[in-house]
Amino acid sequence: MLYEWLAADSGLFNLLNYITFRTGAAVVTAFLVSVLFGDIIINVLRARQGKGQPIRDLSLEQQLSKRGTPTMGGFIIWLGLLAGVVLWADLKNPYIWVTLFVTISYALLGFFDDYAKVTKQTDAGVSAKVRLLAGFGIAALACAFIMGLHGAHTPAGHAEWGALNPLAEQIAALAPKTSVTPADPAFAGGVAVPFVNNYFFPLGMFFILFGMIVVVGSANAVNFTDGLDGLAIVPMTFAAAAYAMIAYLTGNFVFADYLGIQFTPGTGELAVLLSAMIGAGMGFLWYNAYPAKVFMGDTGSLGLGGMLGVVAVAAKHEFALVVVGGLFVLEAASVILQISWFKITRRLTGEGKRIFLMAPLHHHFQKKNWPETRVVARFWILSVLFALAGLATLKLR
Repeated sequence: MLYEWLAADSGLFNLLNYITFRTGAAVVTAFLVSVLFGDIIINVLRARQGKGQPIRDLSLEQQLSKRGTPTMGGFIIWLGLLAGVVLWADLKNPYIWVTLFVTISYALLGFFDDYAKVTKQTDAGVSAKVRLLAGFGIAALACAFIMGLHGAHTPAGHAEWGALNPLAEQIAALAPKTSVTPADPAFAGGVAVPFVNNYFFPLGMFFILFGMIVVVGSANAVNFTDGLDGLAIVPMTFAAAAYAMIAYLTGNFVFADYLGIQFTPGTGELAVLLSAMIGAGMGFLWYNAYPAKVFMGDTGSLGLGGMLGVVAVAAKHEFALVVVGGLFVLEAASVILQISWFKITRRLTGEGKRIFLMAPLHHHFQKKNWPETRVVARFWILSVLFALAGLATLKLR
């Protein structure tokens, strides 16, 4: 942790004690690392993959022209992200580690899927069942750990249960020395109700199941969105920026108290990690902008979506993800609706019917002869509006 070594100096380096300063440093560091090493990674991927990512024949000329483009470009993102986190984040913070655990685990799961597709030259990688089982297992471990971190902040956590829990000491160290109010007893196993001040609907141990659905759903929604050059990474950076703000506010007692949201000590540090993701994402876009030199693949999209989901769970703002990540929700919903309606109509009439010309949603507009750049640009605009709307909900209480 570079900042810890330098921050010991009470002079100029005292700036490093401020999360806001380190978020900016993480953005710049991650961006530079991603851009500087991007070409090297792309050349290695191209040499290793030969024909590149298999492209499904969707009867779209724009898609077929992408044949030969290497995949697994998510490695560019992860290199920049890790550089930003290692240099500027507080690595003693447990929320950083649980988020990295989910991110890296999902990235590895995506890598195995990409590797199977490239080696077999087919669009069928790891089976959907295996991916879901592994994804839910990773999410279960992470959500159970987060529930323990939240529990250490409740009255019970500070007393009987907290005295026996090694996580309680870490939480106490993260909290300010003054004006700390323990959370409601339902906080650890509860879900924040939108637009209501400091109320958590108690789920108990079912909170883990709820968190699993949030994390896995987020990962797959981002994965569905990754289908055009630059389409997934820009909305992801907007969503990450919104959640960086949310994490910072929930981790700051003064702001949390003013907004009427539960103060969660330690989550503010996630703003540094998400800022590193933003910088790395912009560095990746340097190579992924139309026409893309590399695709992020599942190596990137699953890890990014998993990261967003686990941060939402950690910051106790799971429902805000539906708004902040509205574009991802639309893309995932279009796939679910398309498949469901096709099966229902086939069962009733013997002939399956479709709602969209093609799913996910971005392919529907391609089928309507929209140029790829128009689809991407308009989806970017929507993602900005969704992120801003999500932030606006913080004060609607």
